[in-house]
Amino acid sequence: MNNPGYYAVQRYDMQALQNSLMLMAEAVQGEKEDSLFYEYLISVAPTQEDKDIIASIRDDEIRHNVMFKQMYKMYTGQEVPDAAGEEFTKPASYEEGIQQALFGELRAVEKYREIRQGLPDRQNRDMVFNILTDELKHASKYNFLYTENRTRNIGSGGSMNTKSPDDWIRYTEFLVEEALEDEKRGINSTHIYQEFILMGILVGQGYTPQQAYEIVENWEKTGESKLLQESKKMNNQ
Repeated sequence: MNNPGYYAVQRYDMQALQNSLMLMAEAVQGEKEDSLFYEYLISVAPTQEDKDIIASIRDDEIRHNVMFKQMYKMYTGQEVPDAAGEEFTKPASYEEGIQQALFGELRAVEKYREIRQGLPDRQNRDMVFNILTDELKHASKYNFLYTENRTRNIGSGGSMNTKSPDDWIRYTEFLVEEALEDEKRGINSTHIYQEFILMGILVGQGYTPQQAYEIVENWEKTGESKLLQESKKMNNQ
């Protein structure tokens, strides 16, 4: 018996260990979906500071997955089974994505605590404790990002009034480029005007152009705006 955890496992509650292994597998099986989620958050983050914070959390999560895979293989002698049917659903906005990530970290803390309780050896329990500590730090960071984003949106009126017309043109260049792409795709002008006027209104309320774009696109996709769906269909008539 070369497995260092073998004798400890023999003296431990096997049912508790099996539950820990099941939760461990669940923790790493969403890797592809998580990767797409982090890519999305980083792509729409309004500042470089936000991007750097999210990237650091992503790197921690990659490291955690490696650790869980190693533990799983140590106890079972097998790799974590591949997940079936991973799907990524893009959040409606950066703010919603941050909120989703925050609650995800808190759920992870509960799951990892249960994993830790079922492990038979102190070395791996300590390792999971370190992961738990990281998850709590992640939750704090996401809470900071969420608060900063809300404050930025609410308090942006003063700073926005200092923008010159050319500043606004440069600031909203992303929306202009997207509108031109829609025109190239043959989308009718009524739909384009409706979408991008709405996006302009949201930018005026403090959302970034990227956030405004995501919100309006989501209104159409989910059917929250029936009129946007109807004008989109006009293209095919």
